[in-house]
Amino acid sequence: MGFALLGSLGSFVSVRDSHHWNVRFQSFTLKERFVVGFNLAKNFRAYKKFGRVSLCKSEFVDFEERTSPNEVRKEIEQCYELIHRLGRGVVYLGSSRMGPGHPHYSQTLELAREAIFTAWQIANLLDCTTWTGAGPGLMDAAIKGAQEAGKAVGGFKIGKEAGEWTTSKFHPYLPSETYLTCRFFSARKHGLVDAAVRSSSSDKTAVVALPGGVGTLDEMFEILALIQLERIGSELPVPFIVMNYDSFYAKLLDFLDDCEDWGTVSKGEVSSLWKICNTNSDALAYLAEFYDLPFSDEQKHGTEARSARKQVP
Repeated sequence: MGFALLGSLGSFVSVRDSHHWNVRFQSFTLKERFVVGFNLAKNFRAYKKFGRVSLCKSEFVDFEERTSPNEVRKEIEQCYELIHRLGRGVVYLGSSRMGPGHPHYSQTLELAREAIFTAWQIANLLDCTTWTGAGPGLMDAAIKGAQEAGKAVGGFKIGKEAGEWTTSKFHPYLPSETYLTCRFFSARKHGLVDAAVRSSSSDKTAVVALPGGVGTLDEMFEILALIQLERIGSELPVPFIVMNYDSFYAKLLDFLDDCEDWGTVSKGEVSSLWKICNTNSDALAYLAEFYDLPFSDEQKHGTEARSARKQVP
C-alpha cells in the first residue's frame, strides 16, 4: 500500500510498510529531529483506537483528547469558573516581547496602575479585576500595575508565548488560583472575551489593546468582529480602547482607512467600534466619559505628569 504523507514540521519523512510507520521530522528552526512511531490499524476508520503517539523527550500527543469537543468545552467551563470567582473587569491585550527595557512597558504599567487608582478616586470607575493573557512583556506590566494598586488580577496563560516563560505551565509569581494555563487557544479567547462582558449597569469593564504583534492583532480583531456583529454576548456596550503609544498603530489605522476607500468596510464603521488613545490620560478620560463619571482637568494633568516622570530615564 502506498500513499503520500505531508509533514508540516519537517523536511524528511520515511514510511515503513502499511502496519508500522517510523516518521522522522526535521525541525526548520530548532535543527532537531523527532521520531514518531505508531501502529496503523488496517481499517482507517478505526483511528480512534490509536491511543497515544510517542515522541522523543517523553512527550505525548493524545489524538482523541486533542480532537474531543468535550475537552475544549471542559476548558472553556474552567475559564468561566475563574471569571465567576474573580469577577469581570478590564482585559489587556498586548505584546509578550516588550519587556521592562521598552518604553511601552513602563507606559502600560502606569496605565494599569493609574486606571485603578484614578477609578478609586472618581466613584470607583474601574474598581474591578485586571485580566491578561498572563504572559511576559506588556501583559506583565498590566499585572504589576494592578497589583501595585492592590486590585485583583486574573489571567489565561497559554503554554507557548513568543517571549520568555515558554517552557512552563506555571506563572513565575501569580498565585495558582488566579490564572489558568489553557491548552486550547479557543478556550483562552472565550475567557478573555467573557471577562469583559457587562451584564448590568454596575459592571464597569473594558478591553484595552496595547502595542503587540500577530497574537495581539488576532485577539483585537476577533473582539472587534464580535462587537461589530453584536455577538460578544454582552447585554451592555463594552468600551474598546486602542493604545496608540508613539503612533504604533498608525499604519494599521491607515490600512483601515484604505479599506473604507475600497468599500470592504463602511465609512466610520471601525472608528465607531473602538477609541484610539495616544496617552494614558486620554484613555482614562474616555472611560470616565463612557461611564458618565467625573474626570477633572486637574486629574488629567496629574496623570499626564506622572506618566511623563515614568518615561524620564
